[in-house]
Amino acid sequence: MKIYVEIFTSFAKIGAFTIGGGYAMIPLIQKEVVERKGWLKDDEFIEFLAISQSAPGIMAINLSIFVGERLKGVKGSIAASLGTALPSFVMILVIAMFFQNYKDNDIVNRVFTGIRPAVVALIAVPFLTLSKSASLNRYTAIIPVLSIALIAFMGISPIWLILSSAILGLFYHFLSVKSSNNKKQ
Repeated sequence: MKIYVEIFTSFAKIGAFTIGGGYAMIPLIQKEVVERKGWLKDDEFIEFLAISQSAPGIMAINLSIFVGERLKGVKGSIAASLGTALPSFVMILVIAMFFQNYKDNDIVNRVFTGIRPAVVALIAVPFLTLSKSASLNRYTAIIPVLSIALIAFMGISPIWLILSSAILGLFYHFLSVKSSNNKKQ
């Protein structure tokens, strides 16, 4: 029972103190599950993150489900996903009840304007951290740059890029296996 409480509270802290949504949660989740708790290794975290982004639904919830499931199966995934979602749900509920009275307040609008750049930074940090863990080199760095360009400037859906990357990854794998088998013969 103690581990379920630990999983829940770890993800509840992340869910309660993250402004900016799922992508802003990534560095906090990584710090908690990889560095502090040691529940995952860096490469496992990157794999879970990639799957979480590819799966339908909210990325932070998906990631918490995968981590929780890895730790303690279905019950662990329930504890982790509730920990991630419940604090935000409660806060949004409270804000919604009182925000109607303050939505046109200049101070409130200025606070939200000030928060926006911090959210951008929170999203940029995991990109830099994970790019180091992903072992990018001058050849593989082309892939994320090209992906960003295709999405931002050509309007190509990320779904097509994910599918194309999966197919190219399989193709590359089979070529490298075939090449290594030929060298052994």
